[in-house]
Amino acid sequence: MTQEEMDQYFKEAHESMAHAIEHLTHELLKIRTGKASTTMVNEILVPYYGSPTPMNQVANITTTDARTIAIQPWEKNLISAIEKAIFEANLGITPMNNGEQIILGIPPLTEERRKDLVKQAKHLGEEAKISIRSTRHKMMDAIKHAVKNGYPEDMGKRREAQVQDMVNEYSGKADHAVEVKDADIMTV
Repeated sequence: MTQEEMDQYFKEAHESMAHAIEHLTHELLKIRTGKASTTMVNEILVPYYGSPTPMNQVANITTTDARTIAIQPWEKNLISAIEKAIFEANLGITPMNNGEQIILGIPPLTEERRKDLVKQAKHLGEEAKISIRSTRHKMMDAIKHAVKNGYPEDMGKRREAQVQDMVNEYSGKADHAVEVKDADIMTV
């Protein structure tokens, strides 16, 4: 394996770990914290002319205050479909339909529900770290294979240290994202 090939492999591993953190961040946004957030409903699929379409592509979604989400469909005939999609998404929120728009009142979280959401956030963080460790495992195998096939051993050791530094950095980012979300969830 040449130095250029090893550099390319490193770049791909770096991108893979960065993607794991991006995915974690995206998934953490979906966990509700007792505050209204449009991300809770943006990706709920609504039947629109026969094909499932994300809600943010068929309606304006806004937060009117810290506990209320307003959904204004672009076409009035979508109100019942959006209402049904919200029920099916099992958010634990009952939509209110006033004929013009759908209002979602976000109830305050109970202590038990907060603890469940913290567990869910920690699980998502662990999944991201598993993905990062999987990338590390592939990199270490590639380095060992390259050393076996003539790549300098001292360079291989340096590369292994670089991989471990990358893993530590991205695992720290995952832990930090989960800690921030936990604090947000537990704030009353």
